[in-house]
Amino acid sequence: MTRIIENLSEISANYDAFFVDLWGCVHDGVHPFDDAVAALREVRANGGFVVLVTNAPRHRTSVEGQLDQIGVPRDCWDTIATSGDSARAAMFTGAVGNKVWFMGEAHDRSFFDPMAIIDDPVDIEEVELKDAEGIVCCGPFDPLAHPDTLRPQLLLAKQNGLKLLCANPDIVVDRGETREWCAGAIAQLYTEMGGESLYFGKPHPPIYDLARRRMIAEGRSVDNSRILAIGDGILTDIKGAQGEDIDSLFITGGLARDETQTDRQPDADALGRFVAAEMVTPTYAIGFLR
Repeated sequence: MTRIIENLSEISANYDAFFVDLWGCVHDGVHPFDDAVAALREVRANGGFVVLVTNAPRHRTSVEGQLDQIGVPRDCWDTIATSGDSARAAMFTGAVGNKVWFMGEAHDRSFFDPMAIIDDPVDIEEVELKDAEGIVCCGPFDPLAHPDTLRPQLLLAKQNGLKLLCANPDIVVDRGETREWCAGAIAQLYTEMGGESLYFGKPHPPIYDLARRRMIAEGRSVDNSRILAIGDGILTDIKGAQGEDIDSLFITGGLARDETQTDRQPDADALGRFVAAEMVTPTYAIGFLR
């Protein structure tokens, strides 16, 4: 049964490392959440190690720049693991071939930046869909348009036997008060159409492996029993934590705020119905990270 807590400080002493989602937990795509920043600063002041584990389809330096622009201070986190870096590593080792068709917005093109940690990377060439050996999907061209608008292109890709590399398994994200579609929605549709999608972000193992490598690179090695995953995605953050056998704190005031009837805190009965329906049970829940 999920325990509803009032503040992260109630449980933080039980953990040495914190795998923290960004969007919906630390910021809303426009502004940082002051209470969340304060909670993470307190964790670090008490010796905790904070890894921002995000399904952003970009490399971590790009995410750092976004955080600076939004105003998330650097003293509330230690390192970053992105689904983009996990997916980029796969691309540069040839997971979807040399010639790829790119799906995404202009700011996602940093996905193709060189990756120094890959020995002997394949040469990637961006081509038209008809000439492609695979698809690199960082998201829809228009995040406000329903993924069904891409069905004709996906049908051609399936007929040509292309694999789709999904750089962000999230289905939707809230940018301020606006809900946008993510790459995960396209990958889900492609799979439903009979195509093959490759995933690298939460809830899939590669991004957690990357998060642990980031910790080790900073001189920290933490047992699973001392790691807490924090996030607002029940099928990404919480399901991923469950798959990794680590405890989780579900932020109910994000993507599931309506389903959990969250004002300041979730309604206990609504939360119980929601997690039962999703068949994923977080260790703890809280309305907002604080």
